Amino acid sequence: MTSPLQPPSHSKPTTPEPALPQLSPPCQHPAAALPDLASVLLSALAQLANRPTPGLPDAPTVAGYGARVMDVALTGLQPTTRGAYLAAWHQRILPTLGTLPIDDLTPGIIDRAIRTWADAGHHHSAIKNTLAMLARITRQATRDGWLTQPPQPLKGWQHLYLDTQDTETEPRGLALPDFTTLCQLADALTDASHHHYAGWGHAVIFAACTGARIGEISGVRDIDSHLWLWNARRQTTPAPGGLVDKTTKGRRRARLIPLVEPIRPLIAARITAAQATPDARLFTGPAGGRITTAGLRRATHWDDVTACLGLPHLRRHDLRHTALTWMADAGVPLHVLQQIAGHRSITTTQRYLHPSIRYLTTAGHTLTDYLSGNCQPIPGIPRHW
Repeated sequence: MTSPLQPPSHSKPTTPEPALPQLSPPCQHPAAALPDLASVLLSALAQLANRPTPGLPDAPTVAGYGARVMDVALTGLQPTTRGAYLAAWHQRILPTLGTLPIDDLTPGIIDRAIRTWADAGHHHSAIKNTLAMLARITRQATRDGWLTQPPQPLKGWQHLYLDTQDTETEPRGLALPDFTTLCQLADALTDASHHHYAGWGHAVIFAACTGARIGEISGVRDIDSHLWLWNARRQTTPAPGGLVDKTTKGRRRARLIPLVEPIRPLIAARITAAQATPDARLFTGPAGGRITTAGLRRATHWDDVTACLGLPHLRRHDLRHTALTWMADAGVPLHVLQQIAGHRSITTTQRYLHPSIRYLTTAGHTLTDYLSGNCQPIPGIPRHW
């Protein structure tokens, strides 16, 4: 009830005004917050990087990892190859790379190791075996998850060996000049050997006329004396525990090699001497044993004889270079030469096809005649002398 002192009110009851929403401070543009977000992400990544991953041990060293997987890495190798790879492991890989973690191997580290081995005087073939051994270890490390992929060394490392005495660079420069020089070498080696054993000289002539390795000559048996072809499919090589016979190297396990006329009487005489034993070796040592390149060198005093003949850098394997160079100069087609040599790659055979000095001299005489007017020039091309 209203007081009589207060007049009655006729206005509508007032309702409270709705509160205005509280406006937040003006927000920044989303791009303005990116630097702060980036710093947060970087900080989180740094923390994760410094936190050890549960269950993942530290990478083993090259030496420790290689010792664990060596049997697996060398699976399938011939005993002789296995021995060469193990020698490379102990003599070069372990001293240079053995203490490094296996996951630290990079192409750059391997390149510097190659340079170290080359500067130390290790031969091209020794470094080749070393890289093959290292490749087997790193491939196994890739399978085990220590490497994302096997590190590949720098291509062209062979150019460290551009030397006239290296059989892998310029084989033509290592060939004997002619057949007369070959016969002089064979006679001198025979005279220098104990009891003047003629078999050493015969083996040298056979090697320089067929392109065979000394180990393959030790395995000579299968000769067709009607077509005068030799089916080269055996070789003798040193192995742990002694000499072993195995299949020949190369793209094909066996290859046919022509036997040229100058050596046929020699071969016929040795075949006649071995008729009583069909599977006998045609070329043996004085006591009937197998021929090796080291045995040939010792028995004939190879180094002294070649030095006296003015051929101080000649090695036994250069007899093979001699035959392939002569065949190339005689015009044997490239694919036939590859088959005779047993090369896997045609580029290896091509190294024997460089022009000889005789061809270069002929080219010079031809150009001299052309410029002197002694032959007809090509129409439309000026000539000056």
